[in-house]
Amino acid sequence: MESLQDAYAPNGVCFGCGPKNELGLRLKSVPAGESVVADWSPRPEHVAFGGYGSGGIISVLMDCHGNWTAAYALMKARGIKAPPGTVTAEYTVKFLKPTPIDRPWHLAAWATKTEGSRVYVSGELRADGAVTAAMTGVFVAVREGHPAFDRWR
Repeated sequence: MESLQDAYAPNGVCFGCGPKNELGLRLKSVPAGESVVADWSPRPEHVAFGGYGSGGIISVLMDCHGNWTAAYALMKARGIKAPPGTVTAEYTVKFLKPTPIDRPWHLAAWATKTEGSRVYVSGELRADGAVTAAMTGVFVAVREGHPAFDRWR
């Protein structure tokens, strides 16, 4: 299946997930049942120490992935054909163990609750089958006039 980014934001320039950002991470999030998943392969420049990934890179990936999970959840809940523009309102990452950069990373996220324009999301990052980081966040659909209103278009 085509990624949410390619389907709904092919001209997106977000550092974490924008298909048009040549220097970005280019995360590709794909719906999978009640979750949204992504596989991403780190490169040597994403290291923090001794062959393990940067917490900043992990945070960016999980934030973007959580945002797309929220946008997709709102799209389904509202029965609309394109996701609304969403932004991060609150976000926490827990680093559970170092994440090796010599293998692909697997992200999974899911909406835990939707209240109007707010979506609560949980997620995790796995490397070699082990959960190395977990996130929770609140993502909000913005109204017309907000700079992110048309971010996916």
